[in-house]
Amino acid sequence: MTKIGTRSWATPLTIGAFFLMAVTGISMFFGVDRALMAEAHKWFSLFFLAGAGGHIAANFRPLVNHLKSRAGRLSVAAFTLVLAASFFSWGLITGPQLERPAKKALAEAPLSALANVTRTAPDVLLARLRAHGIIATSQESVMDVSKQYGVSPNRLLAIVFLNN
Repeated sequence: MTKIGTRSWATPLTIGAFFLMAVTGISMFFGVDRALMAEAHKWFSLFFLAGAGGHIAANFRPLVNHLKSRAGRLSVAAFTLVLAASFFSWGLITGPQLERPAKKALAEAPLSALANVTRTAPDVLLARLRAHGIIATSQESVMDVSKQYGVSPNRLLAIVFLNN
């Protein structure tokens, strides 16, 4: 059996995952966030980390030598400071901070309220759900229906908001 060297898998994995993350990251930065782009970005970051870990292992001695230089220490210090600063909001409210509570409120609201939000008549919204085999009342919430039918709340919200 042939031994597979770390570089033989770490380098292509790092390059491929970096390319995917670069394209999806730049796209999302400019507001193009379609289909599974954010999910691919998140999940493939794990592949990037695995490849980077292998790359570090294969190049450990040069890495240590680089970190002995002033530029190496400054780059690590600068990125460590940016990382630490990223754990604070600094008074800014971002989309991801709003996403979880807004989604929770939508999932717990009665379907009649969601009909109002989507400017859809409640009976039309209930008919949309019925078309997907889901019988609900306007007093039930997405969470109620999700538990009752074993359907993901995201799927139900997609039916409500995207008519999907």
